[in-house]
Amino acid sequence: MTERIACVFAHPDDDTYGVGGTLALHAGEALDLTVVLTTSGEAGQIADPSLASRTGLAAVREAEDRASWRALGLDPTIHFLRFPDGGVADVPREDLVAAYAEILFDALPDVVVTFGPDGVTGHEDHVAVGAAATEAFHVARTRSSRGFRRLLYTVLSQERLAALNEALRAGGMDAMDPTQPFTPRGVPERTVGVTVDCSEAYERKLEALRCHRTQGELEDVPYDLWPAILGREDFVIAWPDPQPGAPAIRDPFEGLPGA
Repeated sequence: MTERIACVFAHPDDDTYGVGGTLALHAGEALDLTVVLTTSGEAGQIADPSLASRTGLAAVREAEDRASWRALGLDPTIHFLRFPDGGVADVPREDLVAAYAEILFDALPDVVVTFGPDGVTGHEDHVAVGAAATEAFHVARTRSSRGFRRLLYTVLSQERLAALNEALRAGGMDAMDPTQPFTPRGVPERTVGVTVDCSEAYERKLEALRCHRTQGELEDVPYDLWPAILGREDFVIAWPDPQPGAPAIRDPFEGLPGA
């Protein structure tokens, strides 16, 4: 049976970080994967001037994202909506919802993944995307007799963030401060409903991140922390409401009929 999933994010590389390892574990299986990237990342950094010009960065980052999925062994349908990078919060909410809902209606995914209210890093684009994608999910769910059985938010648990910060301090580096812009925020461990061990796909996820060459991924992170950062992906089950005290499941499709 084909498993159907749609991922709605803000920028190229959000998808690699958020779900790359999880979905790499399904490479070679019957997977129908839809990826929606709201911007093309044209306001991002250019780690090496030989890689892109400012005017050409959007096209380069779209190509980087396609390459990252190939590195993961996957061939998704990718929608680049090309809303302004850094300006998604200024786009009328109804325009975002309509754009997402149209794609979701066509894809009929069983699982939709997006950002939660914290946007993982507090980035305004992330927060706006997550809110609009959540609304689009429920619009699609109430109008469709198929799909839309689970809505997930990609997150980082507070406990995991604390462990990473302790490792940074032990290495003589500054800890990540969640009150600062574009810095990871954590959610309580008890709210995490899906925990995926991606260690088997670590090398592929790392290679996928390296495809985002303009962004210099992980360049400020000690090498010995890469497996801890990339080897696990966590999600909150935003819909339906999970049973109180239920243990975290190990895959986005676990427990769904036919999975």
